[in-house]
Amino acid sequence: MNPHAVEHCDTMDDVRRHIDALDARIVPLLVERGGYVAQAARIKPHQDQVYDQPRIDFIVERVKSLARDLQGSEAVVEATYRAMIDAFIAYEHGEFARLRRED
Repeated sequence: MNPHAVEHCDTMDDVRRHIDALDARIVPLLVERGGYVAQAARIKPHQDQVYDQPRIDFIVERVKSLARDLQGSEAVVEATYRAMIDAFIAYEHGEFARLRRED
């Protein structure tokens, strides 16, 4: 079950207030995730290791399962994660190149 039950809203202002509060929690987590992606760029010896399809497949299946367990939309979670992963792959490629230029 979802430990974060969605509260009933009567107005769009209520909806927006809850979404804004969630964004205030989500963005720091994305920044933290980016910190680990930057470390991956430092640790991986070859740029062709940045894109890892088996890892992507594993993550997507895992988060879809989490969404299912929470009675959420697997399709929304999958699309969100695929877009996020694509953005982080681009970020990691940039970090990989930047770190190698500094060496």
